[in-house]
Amino acid sequence: MSTSLDYDRLMQANLARVFGERDASRRLKAIAQLYAPDATLYEPDAAAKGHAAINQAVEALLSHLPPDFTFSAKGPAVGHHNFGRLQWQSGPPNGPAAVTGTDVAHFESGRIQSLYVFLDPSGT
Repeated sequence: MSTSLDYDRLMQANLARVFGERDASRRLKAIAQLYAPDATLYEPDAAAKGHAAINQAVEALLSHLPPDFTFSAKGPAVGHHNFGRLQWQSGPPNGPAAVTGTDVAHFESGRIQSLYVFLDPSGT
């Protein structure tokens, strides 16, 4: 049996330190710590492979959100057999969520090998 992963810690760190980080250099350092070198980020309309491409994809995403929007988890992440799931929301601080979704990550050697971002339909 493999070593138990702390899915909640890893996925919360990804939400805060990657998707919640607007400084590209700090975000890239977090990506290097959390993601495998050949990791792939899968968004509904795009995919990015490797640290630099993932950083650019998150930069593009954040550039379309108002500067005060934050990401927060809707409860703890859960996982088993090297797959984790985290439900999240994004919107203004102390305001209603503008976007909600779920991240599903596949881990190898304690790092994210692939991350799939699922966006909830509007109005849910």
